[in-house]
Amino acid sequence: MKTLYVIKIGGNVIDNSANLHAFLEVFSALEGSKILVHGGGKMATQLSKTLGIEPKMVDGRRITDIETLRVVTMVYAGLINKNIVAQLQLHHCNAIGLTGADGNLVRAQKRPVKEIDYGYVGDLHETSVASKKLGALLEEQLVPVFSAITHDGNGQLLNTNADTVASAIAVAMSADYETSLVYCFEKKGVLADVNDDASLLAEIRSGDFEALKSEGIVADGMIPKLHNAFEAIKNGVKDVYIGKAGDLAELATQSFGTRLLS
Repeated sequence: MKTLYVIKIGGNVIDNSANLHAFLEVFSALEGSKILVHGGGKMATQLSKTLGIEPKMVDGRRITDIETLRVVTMVYAGLINKNIVAQLQLHHCNAIGLTGADGNLVRAQKRPVKEIDYGYVGDLHETSVASKKLGALLEEQLVPVFSAITHDGNGQLLNTNADTVASAIAVAMSADYETSLVYCFEKKGVLADVNDDASLLAEIRSGDFEALKSEGIVADGMIPKLHNAFEAIKNGVKDVYIGKAGDLAELATQSFGTRLLS
């Protein structure tokens, strides 16, 4: 079975042009099939304010009304996505920029209104990703670059969490590829002491997760990240890595960040 990396980069990489350039150079050099998923960083918030649209956040999640949807689509699927694709072409990586609407590759459903109305936010399900079509792009030696904009199949674009998009793609592709899911952010990986890079946990197995939570070693925003990672492994993904974007070259020797295993 062929290997595939699904790699997600967050706003902390996108917001720093030097970090982004360095990351994309290393990403381009990774051998084998790969898919890149990116978030949006601070750019959408800055543009919203420039246009007189005050961003609304609840527990770190963006409320996406129709005006905000227009902004995030322009920024995520337009400026950021095409800038990444152009830089990858500079490094002879034949990238193709995509949203979920392109080729009907990632179809979502609008999040139901409960206690909070998140607006035009998309939730994914087990049949969201058109894995065979995506596989055909990989077979053509193309490198898909996804922004976190999806669609509902009825003409409506939706803003979707980039971590979730990456996980859904990795799970869907694992039927045909030995798939590794890689989350790149600003820390070395999962740390026993969040302020000490030397306290990196090189490997975590699913059976260790509850103990790490109870000991307070895994806390706050890392809890849902690891929960989603182990769900991906349970659903066919070979392994998940969480580490620093600048260390991506270490992926080739499986020494990148924290490796999560079943």
